[in-house]
Amino acid sequence: MNPNSHVHKGCGAALQGCLFRSAKALRYRRFASTAGFVLFAVARVTAQSSESLRLTLDDAQTRARETSHRLAEIDAMEAGALAAVQAREAASRPNVTAQAAYTRTNHIEEFVVPSLTGGAPRVLYPDIPDNYRTRLDLQWPIFSSGRSDALVRAARSEASALASDRDAARADLRLEVARAYWALVTARAAVGVLEQALERAQAHVRDAGERLKAGLTPPNELASAEAMAARQRVLLIETRNQRDIASSQMARLVGVSLDRPIEPLELLAGGARGAGRASEAGGMRPEHVALEFRLAAAEERYEAALRGRRPSLAVAAGLDYARPNQRIFPLTSRWEDSWDAGVRLTWPLWDGGRVSADVAEALAAATAVRRRLEDFDAYTALEARQRTLELESSRAAVEAADEGVRSATEARRVTAERYAVGVATNTEVLDAQNALLQAELDRTRTLAGVRLAEARLVRAAGQ
Repeated sequence: MNPNSHVHKGCGAALQGCLFRSAKALRYRRFASTAGFVLFAVARVTAQSSESLRLTLDDAQTRARETSHRLAEIDAMEAGALAAVQAREAASRPNVTAQAAYTRTNHIEEFVVPSLTGGAPRVLYPDIPDNYRTRLDLQWPIFSSGRSDALVRAARSEASALASDRDAARADLRLEVARAYWALVTARAAVGVLEQALERAQAHVRDAGERLKAGLTPPNELASAEAMAARQRVLLIETRNQRDIASSQMARLVGVSLDRPIEPLELLAGGARGAGRASEAGGMRPEHVALEFRLAAAEERYEAALRGRRPSLAVAAGLDYARPNQRIFPLTSRWEDSWDAGVRLTWPLWDGGRVSADVAEALAAATAVRRRLEDFDAYTALEARQRTLELESSRAAVEAADEGVRSATEARRVTAERYAVGVATNTEVLDAQNALLQAELDRTRTLAGVRLAEARLVRAAGQ
């Protein structure tokens, strides 16, 4: 036995253990680096989602227009309508098709004619069970009494109507974004009002506590002040929840994560946006334009249905290459070519009432669109007047709300000074604070009403 064998075995075991620990450490480092990368990516996404997005109203409307699924749907529908126009136009152009066919027939007894000159008999109708045929066919409707042209014009009008629908959808989206934007601004402003009111209520609670310690007021006054502060704290929590909901709604419209906070840059008490002349709203609205295009399309379809009673003319031609060729006599099992060309006149003399039904259907559809257009024009005039009156009323309400805030602020100041010198009760102070809070919230709501009335008037004006 080798005396160094134990030494070699011990060195081998030590080397194996070292290699095992090195592999384990390498796997640990790989796992740690992978986990670190994942944590870094998650932290980065979280930081991006928590970073507030600062937007003006115009920025919000632009982002919403770029990410709107409704607009993308209308774009796809318009692309389909344009393809339908091309299909209608192609229907009046030459159509060339290639055909091929194979037919297997049963065996028959050949028809043979003996030769009159003493030669071999001639087969006039041979037994050819395998029949092959190819054809190059041309069809060209050169005259349809104007029916094809009317259908093309109808398809173009429908495509133009969808373009106007896209403009109307954009206007609706702008109004929806404006509503969500000013709802968010209103909620944030209400949160600010309630935070200030809560600070005033907490200051009054501290003052009431000091007066209670000094023996100047009874314990119920402190309890009343604490109850008022608790109520305002509840209102603040509810308003913050409404702000977060409005922010999520705004995030959905602009195409960002719902948990990403939105920070609007515009204020409620800003300059009015131009709304155009409401008296001109009816002719400017894209819905009116879309209905006019649809009316034109319905009238063109009615005209096409009327022309269904008139004759049509088409050119037809073809080249046959078959084995056997049925046009060549006698038949032979060889590939032979032949051609044909002609003009086909079609005049429907009686169709069982099909054209009359098509005409009645098209006429009813055109009448329905015409009545819808008249109703829309009447409604638009009413809506424009209503939105104008709403805006005027909202602006007048803002002036009244401003006066209410000034009066409530002064009343609270006087009541606080009287309470400080002991000539006013705690109830009067709480009432004054509550009146000031209500006046400030009313002013916030009236300012939001002005902004929404402006947005609605802009929409009524077709902008």
